[in-house]
Amino acid sequence: MASWTELDTGPIPGGGGCLRLVRRDDEYLILVDGMELMGSHRSGSEQALATIACAALRERPAPRILIGGLGMGFTPRAALAGLGPEARVVVAELVPAVVAWARGPLAHVFGGCLDDPRVEIRESDVNRQIQSGPGAWDAILLDVDNGPRGLVSRANNRLYDAWGLKRARWALRPGGLLGVWSGCPDRKFKGRLQRTGFSVAEHRIRAERPGRTPHVVWIAMRPPAAA
Repeated sequence: MASWTELDTGPIPGGGGCLRLVRRDDEYLILVDGMELMGSHRSGSEQALATIACAALRERPAPRILIGGLGMGFTPRAALAGLGPEARVVVAELVPAVVAWARGPLAHVFGGCLDDPRVEIRESDVNRQIQSGPGAWDAILLDVDNGPRGLVSRANNRLYDAWGLKRARWALRPGGLLGVWSGCPDRKFKGRLQRTGFSVAEHRIRAERPGRTPHVVWIAMRPPAAA
């Protein structure tokens, strides 16, 4: 079996670490601290994050979707496939190198989705975008870390704590959705979502590697009537 070849690295702003893009044959991985953050050959649960959320938004005119984390483009592509022509998808990506990879060595993985006129890429912390205004988004989809904890950057913990969830709820329109991807179940996080005032649906998705723990997608809805 061929060995992995490093193609590039990208520093994480404010985090002190870096992401690595590696390749073996036609497979690509993005690594952080030696751990797999995203792979080109396993994308089912990342797509499910967007597919499930966008299916619930079909009746909304011109929905605004915020996606945290560009990754290899699976979540944005699935969102675009499930949304109409008036939708707007904003992708916040903290690491500039990831955006460069999307236009360079990973362009074939993205399949041209970044050229869709409904998409806007912002090289920014998704937390800043969440705080852009009350009721700004119909859905916020977080595929930033490998679960509800700061892996890429410790500062990401503020996305998942009680205050971070309150900010996300504030940033959603009534009936809006917060979607969070995780590589494993987390009952404490589900409870934290519920205590913040969300109604929560937990979707367990079979891992694409045999014997691995199921992935989880939480879809948390802000109550339709403002509270």
